[in-house]
Amino acid sequence: MEETEMLSASADVIKRMLLRRHSDIYDFEVTVPELLLKQQQKTNDIFNIVLGAIASISLIVGGIGIMNIMLASVWERIREIGTRQAIGASRKDIIVQFLSESTLISVTGGMIGVILGVVLAHAIHVMADIETIVTLFSVVVAFGVSATVGIVFGYLPAKRAAEQDPVESLRQ
Repeated sequence: MEETEMLSASADVIKRMLLRRHSDIYDFEVTVPELLLKQQQKTNDIFNIVLGAIASISLIVGGIGIMNIMLASVWERIREIGTRQAIGASRKDIIVQFLSESTLISVTGGMIGVILGVVLAHAIHVMADIETIVTLFSVVVAFGVSATVGIVFGYLPAKRAAEQDPVESLRQ
């Protein structure tokens, strides 16, 4: 049996001994650090879940914003799309153009987010004396997620642009 497994049993024995010594009056407290660590871990887990939920909601809202910007861009550039199609641009060319634009928008937002995150992490470290860690992995993941959001939420507007009828587009 490991020593950490004996902590709870030892704490129970100590509590019973102290209760006998104190005439069955519970005017003391026996604290097992392991229990405090477990409680802190549960609190950290809940905190991570909440942060993950907030990040997910933020990504969805950002993605919807990108989709709306790209849909407006398709509507405003309908004649350009028609002209490109009329002179031989394929649907794939149109899709690649709009997906590139949406990815550029999201990666730019991701860069701004990473810069703000690093600055805020440093400010928290300086002002509150709380150790913050920014790793290369977290920065790479941020860019990857940012680009993915741009591609996923930019696909519908890109597809809509590629499906435009060149004649109708030129009439607009």
